[in-house]
Amino acid sequence: MIEAESKITLRRFHAARWNEPIILELGSPGQRGIHVPPVEPELAAEVGPVAVPESMRRRQPPALPELAQHQVLRHYLRLTQETHSLDLALAIGEGTCTLKYNPRVNEEIARLPQVADLHPLQDEATVQGMLEVLYRLARYLCEISGMDEFSFQPGGGAHGVYTNASIIRAYHASRGQLGQRDEIITTVFSHPCDGGCPATAGFKVITLMPEETGYPSVEALKAVLSERTAGLMITNPEDTGLYNPHVGEFTRLVHEAGGLCAYDQANGNPLLGIARARDAGFDLCQFNLHKTFGTPHSSIGQSCGAVGATSALAPFLPVPVVVERNGRYAFDYDRPQSIGKVRQFYGNPQTALKAYLWIRALGAEGLRLVAQTAALNNSYLVKKISEIPGVALYYGEGKVRLDQARYSWEPLTRETGVGTQDIERRMVDYGVENYFPSHVPWLVPEPFTLEPAESNSKHDLDTFVEVLRRVAEEARTDPELVKTAPHQSTIGPIDEAAVNDPHRWAFTWRAYKAKGLDYASSE
Repeated sequence: MIEAESKITLRRFHAARWNEPIILELGSPGQRGIHVPPVEPELAAEVGPVAVPESMRRRQPPALPELAQHQVLRHYLRLTQETHSLDLALAIGEGTCTLKYNPRVNEEIARLPQVADLHPLQDEATVQGMLEVLYRLARYLCEISGMDEFSFQPGGGAHGVYTNASIIRAYHASRGQLGQRDEIITTVFSHPCDGGCPATAGFKVITLMPEETGYPSVEALKAVLSERTAGLMITNPEDTGLYNPHVGEFTRLVHEAGGLCAYDQANGNPLLGIARARDAGFDLCQFNLHKTFGTPHSSIGQSCGAVGATSALAPFLPVPVVVERNGRYAFDYDRPQSIGKVRQFYGNPQTALKAYLWIRALGAEGLRLVAQTAALNNSYLVKKISEIPGVALYYGEGKVRLDQARYSWEPLTRETGVGTQDIERRMVDYGVENYFPSHVPWLVPEPFTLEPAESNSKHDLDTFVEVLRRVAEEARTDPELVKTAPHQSTIGPIDEAAVNDPHRWAFTWRAYKAKGLDYASSE
């Protein structure tokens, strides 16, 4: 259905601002949320003395805050009101970290006691349901990617990329070629982890730079291939939103040189049901379940990097892998070539469950519609933002950008002195979150990277564009207003001097007290 054109009216916005103290500064001695009764004499006599070794006893009781229940409730509700999220603010994506709607029914299911109360050390016979979910999700992702096996053990996207680098290392070691094959090839607009993770795994990283097309040429790849090539690790579409149409030629040439190819599909949102990693010649791939498959990003806590491999590389996947045997599901540890564990237990099964539910709700046709809608939203946003005076779009002129785009405020900055980070902070004053400049280094000057995904309506996109247009106008008429933002958020402008002064950092309550910092005076 085509939405009717409507005039976008920006309403006044002001975030909740409670000036809430740290919880350890609240309360007073003697306050209690609950009174714990003493142990009944009969029970104490039955159990007997429970002795804690002297070496394990605290010299003093922990300095915990003493508060009534309503004080604790009030404190945390205020903090939630001060937190921007997709539920409260307009979010058009944090380029390369898609923010889409996460169905609340899936959240409710993941919180059911049958799921939330599972323990990772339970006997397999008691967790058949969860194991079946993991097994079936792996089958779905195999169909989506063309791979033959998946692991959900990695704790995030970069962790999945590191796992792929470790598999490449183990593969060459098994063939006695690791000493020779010590170079990984990536591209500068791939995710930084595609260079950082193989470097951490011990490889030398060769980074290809883009041509005017926006992506490296086949000739550039040929120039760096050699008997030292261990593999290719790239994102496609890259963080410019441009899809390299020569990717099949890239993988063919790397294979001819004796290397492996790993596909970082963190930008795979517009490819679901349309293009598969295996069909492009990749041996390994990685999805962010907390991005593409409708599970919360969740501040690092519940992310999951799903790593897929062809049958030739599946023996190297982390242990255990969930398998099905005669209608029963089990963890398979009997994999002598495995790289071993990359995380305790089996990652975040609740996140895998939410992704499974998201796929089941959409089905094959729904997944393809997700990809088509995300690409359409991105193309619309590119057109509208490119019409804002002061915005430029470098690389790949006239090409379709599938998943996101890396725009530039360079013309506006030259004219007004207002840069992308000034605009980022001012956007908060309009109730907009997750405006993302870009990874460093800034190859695109004064960048901002947007990734609308499929969840946003045309009205959402138009509103976001209107906010950008309004802030650009403010940069011309009142640049100090933009440079001193935010004005209507939970906090004010960041003190850059404090950011660069380790003596003013306090990551724990103990450090906070030891440094004699004053929360109130920092406002």
